[in-house]
Amino acid sequence: MAAKNLDYEIVQLRNGTCSVRSLADAETFHPGIGPIAEAEALYVRQLQLPERVANSNDEFVLWDVGLGAAANALTAIRLIHEHLSNLKTNDESSFTKSLRIISFDQTSAAAEFALQHSQELRYPGGFESLLLDLIQKHYATWNESTLKVEWTLKLGDFPTWLATNCDSTLPAPHGILFDPHSPKKNPAMWTVELFSNLFRALDPERPCALANFTRSTLARTAMLLGGFYVGRGHASGLKEETTVATNGPELLNEPLDRSWLERAKRSDSAEPLREGYYRQSPLTQETLELLQRHPQFAK
Repeated sequence: MAAKNLDYEIVQLRNGTCSVRSLADAETFHPGIGPIAEAEALYVRQLQLPERVANSNDEFVLWDVGLGAAANALTAIRLIHEHLSNLKTNDESSFTKSLRIISFDQTSAAAEFALQHSQELRYPGGFESLLLDLIQKHYATWNESTLKVEWTLKLGDFPTWLATNCDSTLPAPHGILFDPHSPKKNPAMWTVELFSNLFRALDPERPCALANFTRSTLARTAMLLGGFYVGRGHASGLKEETTVATNGPELLNEPLDRSWLERAKRSDSAEPLREGYYRQSPLTQETLELLQRHPQFAK
């Protein structure tokens, strides 16, 4: 253990990398393989962000739901920039892509702690001034040859913000880094209502994919009932499988099929959360019928 304060501490993981642990929530951020490797595998590579930004002719919008210690957003910026720089080197063309990130969280305290421990965590390295601006001003910009970044921080309760029709000044996302605390620790972020409101915030004409660390049946059921198409995601660290949710089936490589639905029927923890408290229970008949009518299974 390298450093500690009243709210967070730096912890060393089994693979030797360092991460941030929230003492109040008793949860370690990116506990399996560390913040850089997990952000890269689970979010950036899985959502193909470097390639999608490179192929975009317009501003590419990311919603970073759960800023936390800022590892996901900063890793995305770094890898997208590296990819674009390699493309420029290879074809000698001159182009600049625009990336807009909108981060949501209750507090920026974890990001501030990460900034104070940039050397141990490594991923803030080179982006210290960008992250400091975000923390202090809730808005930051970064412009380096092939990539222009505009980064906004919205503090507050995300479910409440979504339920009150979001904010018409914010653009709909092309990608969502969905990284709140687990359903046990933060159940309000995993309800059917939350995913229904999130789905309504999307632009149906703008393909969007969401990545998340869970493989929980109740979480996947909530996403499906919210309107998303849901598929199996890549392994990440200690997790053999994660989850991808999209607003159209074409973005899914491994959509959940009827065999998953059959397993969900036998599960003791498949009924989605409908209130802001955690509990486990099997599917109700009503929920099962709703799932069976979802376009993903109604074939």
